[in-house]
Amino acid sequence: MLQQVSWKGQWTTDIRANVLAGMTATLALVPDSLAFSFMAGVPPVVGIYATICILLVITFMGGRPGMISAAAGSMSVLMLSLVHAHGIQYLFAATILTGVIQLLMGVFKLGKLMRFVPQGVLTGFINALAIMIFMSQLRYFEGQSWLMYALVGATLAIIYWLPRYFKAIPSPLAAVAVLSVAVWAFGIADVTRIGDIAAIDASLPSFLIPDIPLNWQTLAIIAPYSLSLAVVGYTETMLTHSLLDEMTGERTDKNREMRGQGVANVVAGFFGGMAGCALVAESVLNVKMGGKHRLSTLVAALFLLLLTVLLGDVLAMIPMAALVGIMLMVCVSIFDWKSVFKLKKVPAGETVVMAATVAAVLLTHDLAIGVGVGVLLSFIGFAIRASKLEVVSEWNGKKRVYRVEGQLFFASASSLEEKIELNCEAEEVHLDLTASKVWDHTASLAINRAVERLQGNGKRVTVSRLQSGTATDSKSKAAAG
Repeated sequence: MLQQVSWKGQWTTDIRANVLAGMTATLALVPDSLAFSFMAGVPPVVGIYATICILLVITFMGGRPGMISAAAGSMSVLMLSLVHAHGIQYLFAATILTGVIQLLMGVFKLGKLMRFVPQGVLTGFINALAIMIFMSQLRYFEGQSWLMYALVGATLAIIYWLPRYFKAIPSPLAAVAVLSVAVWAFGIADVTRIGDIAAIDASLPSFLIPDIPLNWQTLAIIAPYSLSLAVVGYTETMLTHSLLDEMTGERTDKNREMRGQGVANVVAGFFGGMAGCALVAESVLNVKMGGKHRLSTLVAALFLLLLTVLLGDVLAMIPMAALVGIMLMVCVSIFDWKSVFKLKKVPAGETVVMAATVAAVLLTHDLAIGVGVGVLLSFIGFAIRASKLEVVSEWNGKKRVYRVEGQLFFASASSLEEKIELNCEAEEVHLDLTASKVWDHTASLAINRAVERLQGNGKRVTVSRLQSGTATDSKSKAAAG
């Protein structure tokens, strides 16, 4: 595990790499912030304000340096019905409540729940996200001429070719600059630009209090949305956090990250923004470009603020083909190709979990549901494997001995009763549980029932065990006596 950089080092280590990486991540954030605003049914500036506020707060309060948090598509789809039914002011209030819930998640250390997410689910989450990002970029090709394809190809060529000869500037940032200058210099008009997607007329975010009634009825309206947003934001943030920790070889504080996300969403709601969370694509792009410290996220926030408030005309001229090329590169980077091309090296159960997670995400367009399906399948698979109980029967003089090997819990309890012969010829029966472990009340009841039935058939029964997992073990011993 790599040693974590000190707080001072977060601002003084690899300054050039972190600054350039933050600027590159910003270029990927712009179209996403606009698109996510459309998905939520709100003006483009709402997504931009949210991204700026969340990035600024999470820079100082987050637990995972270099992770990009902003307005998110997975959360935007949950906001549309609220905005249509009650208006944008209720969205701001729901965003604030979402932040409060996430802050409590961090306070109560719910980050530890990520221990129960298997590798197959994480792989499925990443692969599904890569596919969804790829599919989302296809809309920019609709109705376009061959020039769009040529410019995207040129972007990818620069991204992958330039680092072989020149590494001073991140190749995605260089690709955006080259294509923007080329389109402007040659007067190419038949190209979609950022300004064609939405008019960017942003001023500095200002503090506001949502204009809504402060009563229980309002809470009843926004609470279900806020809870859903908090859970989805938690899921995507924690999985992104785990992915970046794995990439960098660090172990950072997930609970601090959730507290930071909570405060960031509260601030975003009070400054006219929508709820957001960590973004996998932009976070991976930032880290791969060298943005592994807090300086990179601060630069991303300030650069986005500069572009939208002071350089809106310059931002509007950037061709979408360049940004599409960057996102396609990110798709290729984050997709786990080993999970597809090296299936023989991966356990079959993990492959099934991964495929189910991907399928659930793509069918529902909900990352939280996909992760839930994957985790549930993993637990079911584990329960099936763990329920394999071995009961060996042997004679020891005139005594029948049953040696039980394996885990005794609700899934294997019935198997224990089935494998013990109640009408055996022996007058004395011994249950040897020293090679097994009793995990729950169901298993203890199964032992008690087996003992009682043997005793009902006139057998003298003894039970021995070394390990126990429930408070009812003494009952089974008493029954055996």
